[in-house]
Amino acid sequence: MFRKTLKKDPELFQNVSDGLRRLYRTKLFPLEDSYRFHDFHSPALEDADFDNKPMVLLVGQYSTGKTTFIRHLMEQDFPGMRIGPEPTTDSFIAVMHGDQEGVIPGNALVVDPKKPFRKLNAFGNAFLNRFMCAQMPNPVLESISIIDTPGILSGEKQRISRGYDFAAVLEWFAERVDRIILLFDAHKLDISDEFSEVIRALKNHEDKMRVVLNKADQISTQQLMRVYGALMWSLGKIINTPEVVRVYIGSFWAQPLLVPDNRKLFEAEEQDLFLDIQSLPRNAALRKLNDLIKRARLAKVQAYIISSLKKEMPSVFGKDSKKKELIANLGEIYIKIEKEHGISPGDFPNLAKMQELLNGQDFTKFSSLKPKLLEAVEDMLANDIARLMALVRQEESAMPTQSVRGGAFDGTMSGPFGHGYGEGASEGIDELEWVVGRDKPTYDEIFYTLSPINGKVSGAAAKKEMVKSKLPNTVLGKIWKLADVDKDGLLDDEEFALANHLIKIKLEGHELPADLPGHLVPPSKRGTIAGDE
Repeated sequence: MFRKTLKKDPELFQNVSDGLRRLYRTKLFPLEDSYRFHDFHSPALEDADFDNKPMVLLVGQYSTGKTTFIRHLMEQDFPGMRIGPEPTTDSFIAVMHGDQEGVIPGNALVVDPKKPFRKLNAFGNAFLNRFMCAQMPNPVLESISIIDTPGILSGEKQRISRGYDFAAVLEWFAERVDRIILLFDAHKLDISDEFSEVIRALKNHEDKMRVVLNKADQISTQQLMRVYGALMWSLGKIINTPEVVRVYIGSFWAQPLLVPDNRKLFEAEEQDLFLDIQSLPRNAALRKLNDLIKRARLAKVQAYIISSLKKEMPSVFGKDSKKKELIANLGEIYIKIEKEHGISPGDFPNLAKMQELLNGQDFTKFSSLKPKLLEAVEDMLANDIARLMALVRQEESAMPTQSVRGGAFDGTMSGPFGHGYGEGASEGIDELEWVVGRDKPTYDEIFYTLSPINGKVSGAAAKKEMVKSKLPNTVLGKIWKLADVDKDGLLDDEEFALANHLIKIKLEGHELPADLPGHLVPPSKRGTIAGDE
């Protein structure tokens, strides 16, 4: 009795990485090991998988600007970098932080226990000769690592000439990275067969996927609209999900724009993509937790499949014919497991791939169902993960400022070229005169038609005028709150002009500020408001 109670005591974890590592080793790994998970799906996880920095995987056809994109982010060349219109990057290059600049070849890389690449050894020399790590001191790489991939080609010849399973390598990386960026060239938008195959190989990782429509400054607005539509249609056919993948439009390099018409759009899109990448270090622990849950669910299904096949095998005669029959009827076994254990169809591995892998296995060596191993994983999912989730939140709040710094990320952080500077609510931020004063004579004419008493109009009178903007009440309510600077429930001429200025900002498509910026506070209120607060 005492021993049982002791066993049920919750485990204490020092941090999320430590917790994930211990849970994997003690609860999930025994189940994976027992039911050949590593032969069928993914190699065992190692310490480096839990400790490594967030990784960004770049995937695209040749000459879509993958290497240039990395160079743009870091604002620095990296060892082994080659750029050109023809297929130049023929290797997987892990661009990582290091004190000295240099290249580590693939064979040396997969024996380094501090790097998360040891299990890539399984893809053999044909792959390892095409894999390297470019190390360099760069502030961007202090927070993230970037994986550059060979340009995807079209045609059967190139696919065979690689000498290794390209889609399988990408799938291996997809499981371990935090963000997958698919790059497309805006004026060469053909999706080759191999690229379609690659995108399908990344099927279970849509949550990590983002799309960049690159080199968009090279075509006109009308062409861009058509290309964007065509891309969304093509992606919809390949990525079969109800949610649309986020597509960022722009030209990710440091050259002048060829067609500058869409400059504002490109700036906004680049800012959004940068914010997405900058959030990766903060969300890294949550991503690793999410990936472990995905892995645990697949491991449970694997256990049910393997034990079901073992149960059906005869003990003496007819093993080979029974094996063939079971592989052919695997779809029916899936349905049976689904009903018996209440498992979602989406949790099952690809049927054709599973049948192919089962052909090379000896069913007589499979394990029977071991309830204790499954109970340990169930306990992990039901209890331990919830405690780790709380720890994730604690870690996030303890380091709210952790984000990617340096390189291109610093270019739009502050100063007049920061995103949105001098636009919307920021208009007039660095001017001596009150920016609202420009249009105040026009607003004053309206103000005095509202019969102000003691120089102020009531809320009811202001409302009649403000609703003419046709903005919803929720927005007008926020504008009122910002404009009624002295909080007396009335608007004087300056506050009324401010309200109209905020309406104009909203009607021009800009967001309202959460709090009134200092440069928008009416001149007569500046001293008193500061004193009141």
